[in-house]
Amino acid sequence: MQNMTQAEEQTRVDWVRSRIKARLVAIADQIAKAHAETTRIEQAYGEATRVNVTEIDDRMETNAAVQQQKTMVARAVENEMILASEQKRLRLLQDNPYFGRIDIIQDGQPDTLYIGLGTFIDSDDEFLVYDWRAPIAAIYYNGTLGPVTYAAPFGPETVQLVNKRQFTIQNGHITNMFDTDETVGDEILQAVLGAQSDIYMKNIVATIQQEQNDIIRDTSHDLLVVQGVAGSGKTSAVLQRVAYLLYHSQSGLDADQMVLFSPNQLFANYISAVLPSLGEKNMRQATLGEFLAKRFSGLHVETLFERYERDLNGLPAAAKTMRRYKEDAAYLTALKTYANTPGQIPYFVDIVLNGEVFFAASTIAKIYASQPAQATAANKFLDTKNTLIRRLKTRIKMAVYEDWVQDALGSLSDEQIRDFLQDRRFDTGEDEQRYIATQLVKQAFAPVYDAIYNDYFLDPYEDYARFLSQCQAPVNAAVWQEMITAYRQDLEQHVLRLSDAAPILYLRDLIAGTGRNHNIQYVFIDEMQDYSMAQLRYLHFAFPKAKLTLLGDARQDVFSSDYAPSDFSHEIKTVFPRSSMRLIALNRSYRSTLPITNFAKAFLPASDHIQAFNRDGQKPQVLTLPRTDFRNGLIKQVTQLLATNTTVAILTRDMQTAEQLFTTLQLDVPITLLSPNDHQMQTGCVILPVYLAKGLEFDAVIGFDVSQATYKHPGDRDTLYTLASRALHTLVLISLDAPSPLLTSLDPSLYTNQPAAQIHS
Repeated sequence: MQNMTQAEEQTRVDWVRSRIKARLVAIADQIAKAHAETTRIEQAYGEATRVNVTEIDDRMETNAAVQQQKTMVARAVENEMILASEQKRLRLLQDNPYFGRIDIIQDGQPDTLYIGLGTFIDSDDEFLVYDWRAPIAAIYYNGTLGPVTYAAPFGPETVQLVNKRQFTIQNGHITNMFDTDETVGDEILQAVLGAQSDIYMKNIVATIQQEQNDIIRDTSHDLLVVQGVAGSGKTSAVLQRVAYLLYHSQSGLDADQMVLFSPNQLFANYISAVLPSLGEKNMRQATLGEFLAKRFSGLHVETLFERYERDLNGLPAAAKTMRRYKEDAAYLTALKTYANTPGQIPYFVDIVLNGEVFFAASTIAKIYASQPAQATAANKFLDTKNTLIRRLKTRIKMAVYEDWVQDALGSLSDEQIRDFLQDRRFDTGEDEQRYIATQLVKQAFAPVYDAIYNDYFLDPYEDYARFLSQCQAPVNAAVWQEMITAYRQDLEQHVLRLSDAAPILYLRDLIAGTGRNHNIQYVFIDEMQDYSMAQLRYLHFAFPKAKLTLLGDARQDVFSSDYAPSDFSHEIKTVFPRSSMRLIALNRSYRSTLPITNFAKAFLPASDHIQAFNRDGQKPQVLTLPRTDFRNGLIKQVTQLLATNTTVAILTRDMQTAEQLFTTLQLDVPITLLSPNDHQMQTGCVILPVYLAKGLEFDAVIGFDVSQATYKHPGDRDTLYTLASRALHTLVLISLDAPSPLLTSLDPSLYTNQPAAQIHS
């Protein structure tokens, strides 16, 4: 087998495809028959269970028939679903049945295995294609020629890897094939990485590298931290990890038990095609902003993007200090201590009905204070709720005989009485009257029950303000008090600052014992450097049963590098001290050409760890245009780039600049402005602020206004690195009047300068 020519391999591809086609025809027929059988059983369901239920024996017979019919329906539906799943998998293999082959010797016996997107077993029970997630497929990704050990279901197995072959198959035809000792040879990678971009991320199953495979197949750690440089494939690897976990836990894990926190909706949509392309359902997705907004009814929670735009206008030193203080994990520890301090009473408010106090806040506080001193705040709160409900029931019983209830009884129509009674029967008219009166009182007191059930008698915002006034301020007391005043004023405007959101939720949930989802088994957080330690700790609290996968790049810290430089992995260890943690570093960048990667990493003071993939291309260009007359030069650049590229992105520092540019720039081709509210990527020319481009990639990138006045602080290095590393093939930086000192300080050999005269010619 090892010496098969490309013609012989093509013959096998054709044969496998013919077997897949034949199986698909058979499945279509089986699905039609299964659907007809399901319909027949469902239609017969009523007839089979329509028997006399007067006698006890007849009732027993009916119950048995009902259970039998339910079982038959369930089996028929399950059979149809199994066939549909196989059909979906084989359709994935139709045009590209596999991408790899390994020749091994196991227990002295030679064997050849082909690796593809899914498993295909023919009618003779022979594996024609192995799923890339199968244990033995790890040999393809991790093994070099010689002895290779892989994790088999019943323990480690060692085989001799004799040969590894890689294919590029398009529409059933082998376009490239070669043998290699590497995970994925450069020839395959060069072809994949040199292609034009798309509005959707593609799966990387055929090009998974060994370090990416370690991420995908890790199932033993509670906390997996992936620190990957820009373009290292960390997000792609984590999406393949999701598919791997679903494949290996088919009976105990569903996509609905996994949630991915994406940086923005553009990115969420960009990655939405990966899992379906692997035959899996997409997991739940949310941005942090969406997650917080759902938990604060009636309040606008400041988004990370809004805060970033506001910070560009200036962030005083005291504000930076207070933000660092609130965003530290220790801040939540202080909140937990505060909530559970013996004698500490939450901030309760009156429960009011029709303008009158029904349960006074002081009464609720006394009930809470009467609970066992050593009990947790959540247990005290639950007992307080139960006590309030018992007292409410007593009030209902007492109110039944009040005049207003008797008056209401007398005014009820016959139809209203029937609605209350339904099919109920009573021994006496008095019992009936008492029942209706009780229902009337329950109806009148329903808002009180609703307030108790939904914890409306707890005011977490005032409780948090009280905590703020008691905690040890990291700044001058007067400045701290100004912050508290501003917090209250924002609340009056129904606005909440981002740094206060997670702490308030944590305090509320600690007291009320709410807000925790025990069903989620895996949480994935992308762009982890955009999350504070307090936010990460709260998410861990909110999903207590979930294993966590955190991925990001500390050097793409666009939002907080100006005030919170940190050793991210060290801080995470302090936030999750009880979790078994594994840190995987991805240092090789595949996205950009070699010249672009070397240019981008030069913005970072310590970038020796970033390894550029050897894909050739042109050096980045730096253009300096007059601020008062840049339009024609910019239009010329965009026009030239669109002639050879599918996507050209103009990245600005902020949203306001993007909007102004979109208004003034007029092209003969479609141009799209992207904002935080947009969900769909577009081809052609797009304009967006750099922070929205995180995780995305474009054929060509124009960095607009990389000027002395715009990028001047040391913390801006991370932003410029992020901007430059979005480009796949071409990078152009346009400065207005004078380039940024962060740009001019780079080695001039890393880029080319284009004179303004050439730009306008």
